[in-house]
Amino acid sequence: MSIKAVLFDMDGTLVDSEVLHFDTMVTAVKSFGHAVPDDFAARITGMTIGDCHALLVETIGFDRSLEELIDAKYELYVAQASGLKLRAGIPDVFDLLRVTALPMAVVSNSDRMIAEANLAATGIAAPGLITVTRNDVRFGKPRPEPYLRAAWLLRVDPSECLVVEDSVPGARAGLAAGMTVIGWPEPHRPDIVFPADVIVADPEDLVSTLGPHLGGPGSTVPVSRIA
Repeated sequence: MSIKAVLFDMDGTLVDSEVLHFDTMVTAVKSFGHAVPDDFAARITGMTIGDCHALLVETIGFDRSLEELIDAKYELYVAQASGLKLRAGIPDVFDLLRVTALPMAVVSNSDRMIAEANLAATGIAAPGLITVTRNDVRFGKPRPEPYLRAAWLLRVDPSECLVVEDSVPGARAGLAAGMTVIGWPEPHRPDIVFPADVIVADPEDLVSTLGPHLGGPGSTVPVSRIA
């Protein structure tokens, strides 16, 4: 079956934001008198902030509520988000989508506030762009609901969707939704091991892997173009 839509994860996939996420998490946790574990950055890739909070409680006995952590981290993050950039290679991917006339959606495990800050800072935000955040679903990744919702909003069968993810939880969500999944790890994350059914792309070159999968007939769904 041909691909009729491409669904992108946001943090670490479209937007080079993982460092900002980690740095603001560290600062927020320190403001409450705690320190994150040494391996925390690698462990939280692709997680919701709720899962990050649960891991902090489990590993360091973090004694503040999820709401307090969200307030502290998000204030720091939004204040610095204007400096975010697209991940290297993404402009070429957007050019490919224009040529193939395929629609896209952004599917994030971050909350709406963070997603909107990222999309605005990097110029991805555009009229008609489909976005699904953690606030829009009952269960985030690795559950399939975020990707299934995006397919429904695009009016495309899940089996006709291709997912691009930089994390294992996100890749599992795409597979669970019955979609084709490309794993695109960040260059500094050679430690990531994707599930067996994931197609792994060169960290420096997504287009070479993505392009051959988009050669089918164009979708009849209107394209969400990036300015």
